[in-house]
Amino acid sequence: MPSTRTARTPGPTRTPRPRRLALAAAASLAASLTLLAPAVAAPAATPDAPAHASGAPLREVMFVGNNWDGTADVIASRGDFHRIGRVNVVPDKEERLREIYLNPVKLAFFLGVRSGPGEGHDQFVDDMYATPDGGAMVVSRPSFADVVSIDLRTGRINWRFPVAGYRSDHMAVSPDGTRVAVSASTANTVHVLDVSTGRELGSFKTGDKPHENVFTADGRLWNMSIGEVTTALDAPWLDWTKGDRKITVVDAATFETVRVIDMRSRLDAFGRDDLSDAVRPLVFTPDEKKLYFQVSFFNGFLEYDVDGDRITRLKVLPGNPATDPDRTTWVNDSRHHGLSISPDGGRLCVAGTMDDYATVVDRATLAQGPLVPVDKPYWATVSGDGKACVVSESGADRVSAIDFATGERVASVPVGDHPQRVRLARVPADWTGPAAN
Repeated sequence: MPSTRTARTPGPTRTPRPRRLALAAAASLAASLTLLAPAVAAPAATPDAPAHASGAPLREVMFVGNNWDGTADVIASRGDFHRIGRVNVVPDKEERLREIYLNPVKLAFFLGVRSGPGEGHDQFVDDMYATPDGGAMVVSRPSFADVVSIDLRTGRINWRFPVAGYRSDHMAVSPDGTRVAVSASTANTVHVLDVSTGRELGSFKTGDKPHENVFTADGRLWNMSIGEVTTALDAPWLDWTKGDRKITVVDAATFETVRVIDMRSRLDAFGRDDLSDAVRPLVFTPDEKKLYFQVSFFNGFLEYDVDGDRITRLKVLPGNPATDPDRTTWVNDSRHHGLSISPDGGRLCVAGTMDDYATVVDRATLAQGPLVPVDKPYWATVSGDGKACVVSESGADRVSAIDFATGERVASVPVGDHPQRVRLARVPADWTGPAAN
């Protein structure tokens, strides 16, 4: 957990977090053990699951992934954001753990995920989307290094796809909802899967530790690699130790690379050679001409002109006086982690993760609104009606909605342990939870 703070402005006090060397050590151990283990190809996805009935009435909701719980809450996408139901995303937990404990390489990485990015906890849900018919939830499970489809009526697994390497991460769904891209963070690979069957449609290579994925309307898929974020080598002069960080843009149909963007040279040209080039969450404007992105260790965001291929503006947001200046105490090299944009493109919503606030920023002037106290916000998305920004408060186990127009909190709802990703989805209109739960 983040370090103790005595002069906090927003948010409650939290306990110290240990320095993060364990994942690197586990990776070294695993590399050694690999020499002793026979080479085994990653298993393919299981056969196609029976199709769900289509044409049934659907309702719009939000999925909230409770990473440490191994659950996903389903909440209303607007209004009071009340909870509708909960899904167990690790119904096969015992089977997966048995597999891991019998394989020394998998066990080394499993424990490394726990002690590194998991902050002492297993990571059971990172990202999730619904299938187009609303019948299933597709979930990436970092500690189990896989993606699964879970039937929302029964709670049972339809299919499972083990990713390359030993950890799955952020996903993205195609504009038509039929394909899902998932980062395999230890294999420097992105897999693209058929969302209904789990069949792999293609893959492509990335920089070190692929993270966020975004489909764009021009038929491309963007991946941001963030490098090694679990070591304590966090001083600015040691930034080179973090690995090869870049944006890889591919054709979403052929998965051929069409563009590679190294933000290092763009940041240097902008006069900010002090900033990390590890691109974290990002959002495009509605016309996809500009994108806004966060980088490691920075309390703020930058604006990038896509066609001009250059950084055009920077916004520094306030630091919480109570934030520990020791960068090794910040969550996975994050300072701020979570960004969304209003449907009209006029306002940005920023999750100030280590500074314990969220704020709405006017995109034209970059003027910030009120700093809304929230506890370790980890993600920001847009409500179903487009009126609010919804942030996950991973330190308080709740999500809060902040009005884009006023910048003020309008609702909060309790969820499970350590909520992270929040995604819009559709489920059957009469759904209240799987029968098996």
